[in-house]
Amino acid sequence: MPTSERRTWAYFLAAALVWGASFLFMKVGLEGLSPTQVATARVVLGAVALAVVMAVQRRAWPRDRRTWGHLAVLGVVLCVLPFLAFSWAGQHLASGLSSILNATTPLMTALAAGLLLPTERLAARQRLGLLVGGVGVVVIVGPWTYLGEGALAAPLPAVLACLGATACYGVGLTYLRRFVGPLGLSAETIAAGQVTVAAVVMLLAAPVVARGPVDLDWAVVGSMIALGALGTGAAYVWNTRVVQAWGAQRASTVTYLTPAVGVVLGMLVLGERLHWYEPVGGVLVVLGILVAQQVRGSNRPIAPIPADVAPAVDAPPVAPLGARAQASDLDLDTRSN
Repeated sequence: MPTSERRTWAYFLAAALVWGASFLFMKVGLEGLSPTQVATARVVLGAVALAVVMAVQRRAWPRDRRTWGHLAVLGVVLCVLPFLAFSWAGQHLASGLSSILNATTPLMTALAAGLLLPTERLAARQRLGLLVGGVGVVVIVGPWTYLGEGALAAPLPAVLACLGATACYGVGLTYLRRFVGPLGLSAETIAAGQVTVAAVVMLLAAPVVARGPVDLDWAVVGSMIALGALGTGAAYVWNTRVVQAWGAQRASTVTYLTPAVGVVLGMLVLGERLHWYEPVGGVLVVLGILVAQQVRGSNRPIAPIPADVAPAVDAPPVAPLGARAQASDLDLDTRSN
């Protein structure tokens, strides 16, 4: 295997590992911080990491108000709102279950694009994929567990918060494709701009929303550094390089690895218990993505986003950025975690 291919595989696996571990990092961080403090820490550390990337690569920051206005929308929709929602839900859900629910992001993106973009009407195959994925979500939630005493039921508000977060990703990635993609900005500039805006918003709001006791130890500090600097920073750069080497569609397969990583780490590190219907529903969600991913006559995938970090990048983008969102500036076809 050529050295360049081995390096690409290393980037791919590293991004999958970091984005898959994002919910574990959040869960550990919540042991010493409030949900809003976790969200603030991740965007601030992510902004610092991406600013370093911008400096090293000598990327130019946007200078016009219009561009910053669009990046501000992305910062709120792709970072602030979903990060707060996932952090809050993390108090009540196993990290593995949160990572499975995050896998609905590609379906939410396809739905948002179909509803909000006149030129993106859903084809029959995409509608079938959304239906299969929707059934998967119902199975993950396990509505039968709410009957009787409901001892096994995951708290419904927390589940809805996760789905609300992935809906934000779907809307945000659709906005990115419609308004930001045509600007011709680099992927690094888009990610750094939106995460920086998110950091400013959270820092300004912190005196009101992020008040409360802070109990730091090495596990909490390490988790926040990994979640912010790696998950919302470095992993996005890694995934961008994979997109450049493999193309958006092949790179987007990281979406299928991150839930598995999240579930395994939750069980091994936190001793979480997985109910049978949660992985079964997760498989149905992935099957729905696969069905909807390719429309006849087109080789464009729907815009998946890894882990919870959407370009923000990942889970991923990456975030936070997903593969498609990260590739938006590469092929102007745009995605994050």
